[in-house]
Amino acid sequence: MKILLVSTQDYIHHPIPSRHHYIFEELARRHEVHVAHFHVSRGETRPTRLIVEEATQFSVKNPLLHYTLNTPYHYYIFNKIIRDNQIDVVVAAHVLAGAAVISAAKKYRVPVVFDLKDWFPDSAAAYFKNRCIAQCIRKGVWEITRRNLARSNRITTVSPSLVDKLKRLGFSADLITNGVNTELFVPQDGSETRRELGMGTDDFVIGFSGSIERWYAIDEMIRALPTLIRYRKNTRLLVVGGSLFTDYERELRGLAGNLGVADHVMFTGTKPYAELPRYIACMDICTIPLAPPQWGDIALPNKFFEYSACGKPIVMRPIPDVARIGGPNLFVYRTRDEFVAQVKTLMDNPATFQINLEKYSWKEKARQFEDLLGNLH
Repeated sequence: MKILLVSTQDYIHHPIPSRHHYIFEELARRHEVHVAHFHVSRGETRPTRLIVEEATQFSVKNPLLHYTLNTPYHYYIFNKIIRDNQIDVVVAAHVLAGAAVISAAKKYRVPVVFDLKDWFPDSAAAYFKNRCIAQCIRKGVWEITRRNLARSNRITTVSPSLVDKLKRLGFSADLITNGVNTELFVPQDGSETRRELGMGTDDFVIGFSGSIERWYAIDEMIRALPTLIRYRKNTRLLVVGGSLFTDYERELRGLAGNLGVADHVMFTGTKPYAELPRYIACMDICTIPLAPPQWGDIALPNKFFEYSACGKPIVMRPIPDVARIGGPNLFVYRTRDEFVAQVKTLMDNPATFQINLEKYSWKEKARQFEDLLGNLH
């Protein structure tokens, strides 16, 4: 098959890989996969098996401006890519660029799968502090997304709850969850990484791995640190990742300083994907502090699979679809006091786990996507 992917990210420069990287790099072993390149991020160039198709006329870093300014060019370039490369099937996952590629696909009678990897109206609005602006963005993004979904031949999404949400809105979707590289994410000794980070063997390390953005209540974990430090003085918070488009990390550093716990909080910045397991290995517990309730109701985060594959206990906000999968390593909290109580329990009763996640491997997810695309081609 000849596949065109229009992802939600700058595919080769975005510092954090998405499900599209894992699935389509695997598919590119057996198929000709083209990917649209948006010049939004400024990270190092990621190696890829995909054929990169330039889709940027105006290289602007601000995502909203970038995709708005480049919309006319997208309508032109996607027509050209589909026509010149005789594309068999399109996978769209972008809001504005998705509308352009769906229009081009319709022109050449090429089937489209729309991959809704999160709830775009809320994720787009989350970047804006002003409530009025956020609400306008939310409404606008939903209108474009709704039209994209209606014009697609098939819809895929990441969680059972999103399947149900789409059904209530009148759309039928196939479930292909996120997953994990089960060859890379395995239980391992984290003592060497601790030494590199200047952490002691007796430190109790609360860990977070992922984007430092406001939809994760990392600030609440920092506010809980003074209480936890009084309970166990060598408590540390390790944050592996970086902010993409906001100043949330700067706010967190300021908060830690104001609370007098800056020496107990470490930010590593964004790390290469292949190095994440060794950072997770030095964490005593891992966290998923997903903040907005409406996101928790539809989420199934990659980090759940990654932490679990590494055998780590997970202290998390309520996420129903994670609870559906379950596991002995899940510890749920709703308030700061409950977070402190769960952490104290794990301080007193340290645990590691052996969890088989082969059915959630990225190779299995790629096979599921391949079957779906093959039935359309």
